[in-house]
Amino acid sequence: MPAASLRALLTRSIDYAGMFPPCSLELEPALTNQAEYARSTDSWMLSTFVLPVGKFAAASDLVSQFDKHHPLRVSALGPKTENAANFQVQLKNAVEAIRSLQQQHGDRVSIPQLEMLLPDEVDVAKLTEAAALLAGLKLQAFWETSAESAEKTIALLARAKQPSFGYKLRTGGITADAFPSSVHIGRAILASTKHHVPIKFTAGLHHPVRQFRDEVKTEMHGFLNVLGAGVLSAEHHWDEAQTVDMLEDQTAKSFEFHDTVFAWRDWEITLDRIKARRKFITSFGSCSFDDPREDLRALELL
Repeated sequence: MPAASLRALLTRSIDYAGMFPPCSLELEPALTNQAEYARSTDSWMLSTFVLPVGKFAAASDLVSQFDKHHPLRVSALGPKTENAANFQVQLKNAVEAIRSLQQQHGDRVSIPQLEMLLPDEVDVAKLTEAAALLAGLKLQAFWETSAESAEKTIALLARAKQPSFGYKLRTGGITADAFPSSVHIGRAILASTKHHVPIKFTAGLHHPVRQFRDEVKTEMHGFLNVLGAGVLSAEHHWDEAQTVDMLEDQTAKSFEFHDTVFAWRDWEITLDRIKARRKFITSFGSCSFDDPREDLRALELL
């Protein structure tokens, strides 16, 4: 039985993105995996299934393996757009597709998240228009930009004053140059805390603790580092240097999970405060639901 603080930190933390690199599964086996994971003893860690809006029609024929007790929870992935005008058009199309899929399948399918790249020229007015399009869907929309512009975008989202808007930060990929620095991640986390804008992460967080991986020829960020730095930095008002220090820690023994507190080195956060901070440090996308669990078991945390 995992410690209560580990459960608090990782409940619904993994958005399964099996269709994306490096796993790159076809839709049907990826959905079959999601249905299996939703019924597993580790289902408490599972969040949504990352599904491109363009695949909704194909997915619609495969939802029979889900039911109201084990629904297909989708994070709808909108298409990339080059400018604000095309962004509005594609967002409108995505909204129509989301409504259609939900209406068609009722309690078998829920869509609590939307993820979409935000063009540079989108401003507060365009975000207000986006909010109007999304009205009534009851989902959290996460807008992605480059790591270099994370702070600026998070401040923009705060000015838009839309509680259902959050920020999506890409934390890796299949090549070394796809991994942002710990400084960029730390600054995004601190901006999220400062402006009370939810943040989620995607790619590169397959392993609990930061480590060098030969397959990408660089250090991969750890999901315990990232989520842990998110809750601890907010709770203890860390500065950038302290946050980056935790993000770069490669020592698994630095992380301790108990039933009442989560501790990293000399810093602690209680169970109820983890849950409160997780409202803003939400989840991470991973093409594997198995790798994170296997590594946690290897660390004797599961």
